Amino acid sequence: MTALALAAAEVALAAAREASEVVLGIYAGPFTVQYKGKDDPVTRADHESNALICDRLARAFPALPIVAEESDPGSYAGFSSADAVWFVDPVDGTREFVNKNGEFAVMIGLAEHGRATVGVITAPAWGRAFVGIVGEGAWEVSADGTRAPIHVSTRDSLEGASVLVSRSRTQPQLTALAAALGGRAPVALGSSGLKAVLVATGDHDVYLQPGRAGMRWDACASEGLVRAAGGELTEVSGASIDYANPDITNRNGLLATNGLLHRRVIDAFAGTPRK
Repeated sequence: MTALALAAAEVALAAAREASEVVLGIYAGPFTVQYKGKDDPVTRADHESNALICDRLARAFPALPIVAEESDPGSYAGFSSADAVWFVDPVDGTREFVNKNGEFAVMIGLAEHGRATVGVITAPAWGRAFVGIVGEGAWEVSADGTRAPIHVSTRDSLEGASVLVSRSRTQPQLTALAAALGGRAPVALGSSGLKAVLVATGDHDVYLQPGRAGMRWDACASEGLVRAAGGELTEVSGASIDYANPDITNRNGLLATNGLLHRRVIDAFAGTPRK
């Protein structure tokens, strides 16, 4: 934990909550949907949330690069040489936002020297907000500012473990894997950030997304929150995510667990399941 992380967490939480109100206002009314690519929707909520968050972060920390999904990549060129970097997903789960099922989040993460140290995730449709500082702790923050500590589950066996998977990109092999592990049927949910939240709160034990798993802005806030709550978040192989790498694609999957199950899930996915 650093002084920067402590200060950054408060600014990020305020920005995320403000952005959540903007996102909710757009969600409640009619909005148009555009596509950046195949099956990659974007709405006014993404753009307005992105602009608001970047403005608030830049005002408070003008020297820190901001790697944000809806920003021009030129605005964060050379970020990998900075000691600390923001990663922003203004609406994580835009497909779910468009489908009006409430499974979307606002995500702000801070990485220092290539490692996630702060994670802020708000769930606008759920009316919930979470903040984690690695080495300090993680909390759910109520509307009046009251903070309740959160912690990952204490399950140490894969037998009966609850596994979260992507709603839109669920792979058939994950259902078979969960059955082989002795776990319950996987639970599909939109937004990588919300899945990380539910691991951090102990409501579920594992979040597994093999293969390509979005971009660094899909991972940084999630990792900061899960690790702050006592868990682990890595690539599916168990390798740490390097946020100082100029390649911002999560090419090797994401795995978030309560920590106790991390090695077991890695081995199981590699073909050597252990209970």
